[in-house]
Amino acid sequence: MAALPKFFSPSASNTYQQCPLRWKFRYVDKLPDPPGVPALIGTFAHRVLELLCEEPAPQRTSARAKELARQVWPEISQHKDFEALALTDQEQHDFRWRSWKAIEGLWDLENPSEVEVLSTEKKMRTELSGVPFMGIIDRLDQAKDGTVVTDYKSGKPPRVTDRDHALEQILLYAAAVEAETGERPVRGQLLYLGKETLETEVTEDRLADCTGQLASIWSSLNKDCAADTFAASPGPLCGWCPYAGRCEDGAKEIKRRLAAGRMRQDAPALKLI
Repeated sequence: MAALPKFFSPSASNTYQQCPLRWKFRYVDKLPDPPGVPALIGTFAHRVLELLCEEPAPQRTSARAKELARQVWPEISQHKDFEALALTDQEQHDFRWRSWKAIEGLWDLENPSEVEVLSTEKKMRTELSGVPFMGIIDRLDQAKDGTVVTDYKSGKPPRVTDRDHALEQILLYAAAVEAETGERPVRGQLLYLGKETLETEVTEDRLADCTGQLASIWSSLNKDCAADTFAASPGPLCGWCPYAGRCEDGAKEIKRRLAAGRMRQDAPALKLI
């Protein structure tokens, strides 16, 4: 029998939905799942924007963000995950440039000096529909009509068909805020830095849908842990799975897609099989 986690986060839930076996490798076997360049760019941008939004509103300027980026850079550049990337000088330059474009992209979506920030990086641990939930909210804002849950994204916005799924995370955060404070946020928003904002109203029906789905995923995970059986879910993401070398189904999927010309040549997992 595999042990259930003490808390279930949106990222863990997404991993399990994508592939139960990958979830096991990461959360039960505790195998390393090192972040790549895009994830570390997101980490850099999130940290700078966290510090920026802790500043008094008039000081939340692009110039101040540049100062903070210079201060934060040693945290990133000296971290073992960044050092493991072994980037060349030019690649490090590109990394810093891409990170700054993500940070600067906040001003394409809003003027942070006009936002009433209630908190940043707020840790939530509560129960949602019987699930021990944990998450970290990038920002809670106070708007004229109520509380707004805000999350930064440094990647590409989802396709139209995937937008409801992308908003599930922010709705779970809203449900956690309500469970902890008794106050229901009025909106949730995903800020795809430099690109666009996705918003959703927080309603009873939407919260019920998201927490109900979370409970269903948790129930399935309970069964897998009890049986200590976790199925692989082969698909396009196998090419980016750090455990491809341990997964027979994943390796077969990668080879099949490669032979069919449906796998990018730079997919990291190609080095593992």
